Amino acid sequence: MTDVSKEQVLERLRTVRGPDMDGNIVDLGLVSDVFISDGKAYFSITVPAERARELDPLRAAAERVVKEIPGIKAAMVALTADKRAASGPAAARSPAPPAPGRGEPAHSHAGHSHAGHAHAAPAQPQQRTKSGIPGVEAIIAVASGKGGVGKSTTSVNLALALKANGLRVGILDADIYGPSMPRLLKITGRPQQLEGRMIKPMENYGIKVMSMGFLVDEEVAMIWRGPMIQSALMQMLREVAWGDLDVLVVDMPPGTGDAQLTMAQQVPLAGAVIVSTPQDLALIDARKGLNMFSKVEVPVLGIVENMSYFIAPDTGNRYDIFGHGGARKEAERIGVPFLGEVPLTMDIRETSDAGTPVVVSNPEGASAKTYRAIATRVWQELETVRGKGTREAPAIVFE
Repeated sequence: MTDVSKEQVLERLRTVRGPDMDGNIVDLGLVSDVFISDGKAYFSITVPAERARELDPLRAAAERVVKEIPGIKAAMVALTADKRAASGPAAARSPAPPAPGRGEPAHSHAGHSHAGHAHAAPAQPQQRTKSGIPGVEAIIAVASGKGGVGKSTTSVNLALALKANGLRVGILDADIYGPSMPRLLKITGRPQQLEGRMIKPMENYGIKVMSMGFLVDEEVAMIWRGPMIQSALMQMLREVAWGDLDVLVVDMPPGTGDAQLTMAQQVPLAGAVIVSTPQDLALIDARKGLNMFSKVEVPVLGIVENMSYFIAPDTGNRYDIFGHGGARKEAERIGVPFLGEVPLTMDIRETSDAGTPVVVSNPEGASAKTYRAIATRVWQELETVRGKGTREAPAIVFE
């Protein structure tokens, strides 16, 4: 297969007229950076938020012309909204843009989120996005304030423990830059394209899985900015045939950036689980995650203390390598549930590296029972939250 260059894609996109038939979408500066991998082209088109539905044929036209390029097997094209959208002649005849400082959703895709600090604001009814994913009863985010705390390992074992507890479960790997689900769940290959734009999720151990790691080679460096990250996340959520699920676990990237704000704005998260290690430094970062979810009105289902203590495999002696109990104290301090302690053990590390998570490889072992107990508490908290009514997605105001 002949390699296709970014320039070839841009040249073909110059045949697509801009909004109101002015110029073309490339010369108007509406096309994001183009990323090509394994015969698939990924890019977004920036349009005024209030015209997203009206301009969807523009997106379809861009997708069509790119797919006609020899060597391109598929195109992932999304509309994004940005407060600087269509700053040329096309914008002059379009309706007034959003008020300065507001980031608005466009056709289920968020705009730039690096404009400054964010907080939740009461949304007007017409600004709220549609709720949820068809067939998915609840969406849970698993997050951490910093990397290296074992969040992905916790996410996958939590998902498998929920499955072991009798629920229908899926997992979305929302870390665009460092997807880990293909390796943790020992899944290789590419997802199957279904009719239309829908993709069939990958599956192993009885749970459905979607990750950017299935679409892009492991060695490929993802050099994407806010809009592309947001578009990819929304497509992996809304254009995947998840089927009927009781819960979709979202393994969030570390920190409080684009992905977290996109999920909070575009999807009514049922709740969030925060993962931290016991030491003070990790807890400081965990508080950032807690505060972010609080500001965007996402219920915190509780905190998990990962790597809580170490049991020496040869002697059975316990060592509090990172301290102990810090996450429990933090949960008590801020009034959120403490979900449990996960020890630092050789079996969790080895089974994770092998793609055979401990919940499925040793279901009767102590570690698996710990995860199943945490999963039970998470589901109990989720049921409590859902009993208080369905939360609509908030608007995010950038200052």
